[in-house]
Amino acid sequence: MPNLPLAAVACAFLGAMLFAVSAVAQQRAASEVPEGEALLAQLVRNPRWWAGIIGDAGGFGFQVAALALGSVLVVQPILVSSLVFALPLAARYSGRAVTRRMWGQAAALSVALAVFLVVGDPTEGVADASWREWLGPMGFLLGAVVVAVVVAFGVRQAALRALLLGTAAGLLFGISAALTEHVTQLFEHDAGAALRGWQTYGLVVTGVLGLYLQQRAYQAGALSASLPAFTVAEPLGAAFLGMTVLDERLRSGPVGTAVVVLAVSVMVVAAVRLSRAQAQI
Repeated sequence: MPNLPLAAVACAFLGAMLFAVSAVAQQRAASEVPEGEALLAQLVRNPRWWAGIIGDAGGFGFQVAALALGSVLVVQPILVSSLVFALPLAARYSGRAVTRRMWGQAAALSVALAVFLVVGDPTEGVADASWREWLGPMGFLLGAVVVAVVVAFGVRQAALRALLLGTAAGLLFGISAALTEHVTQLFEHDAGAALRGWQTYGLVVTGVLGLYLQQRAYQAGALSASLPAFTVAEPLGAAFLGMTVLDERLRSGPVGTAVVVLAVSVMVVAAVRLSRAQAQI
């Protein structure tokens, strides 16, 4: 039996539910802004958008609690299940039905997530990695963010720009998630040390920049282009740091690892398809 931290799993699922509600609220608000108008200027005057931001804050609170109780490799994949929770909500507010294909994709995502957690049985890593250990892997992800943003503002195709900005935002949120565990432990033991630690400011900067690029992605093109990129990039970025910096591992043999790789592939495909379907509802 896997040694899953049940409290962390519960908090992650509650966070996923709140992220689902906030995603639907923000998407509905974004869809009401006519093309050609400044998106951000319109959104800040929309109560529904602010409700989504509050939902995001609540989801982040549960995410912080989950990361304080469990590993990045456990928490971040669970948060992808927000797509499953968001699907009926989006359909309810749009007045459209959820198709059998959508429910099938939601089921595939849920089963693949369960297989990943049970077969992979991720370990808890270290929370106090030195800045030298962060430097290479985090620099790689930040370099990918810079490249994605530069290319995004150099292309004319709206869908491609939205996809690139969504990917950049997701990677920044992935970095933020990986930093969260160490920052919460610092605050638990010594708030002064937390305020002096670079991780706290790295968490804030990547979170704020990620939010900004996410909204720019919404503005750049269709949600069906930006949402899949964001949804997949965040857990992949966080998992990359979890394994390269925080020394988190999967407790699975060769056969189990092959099953986990297959489960992750199914999760990625199902997440992309679900997020596109959700954006079009």
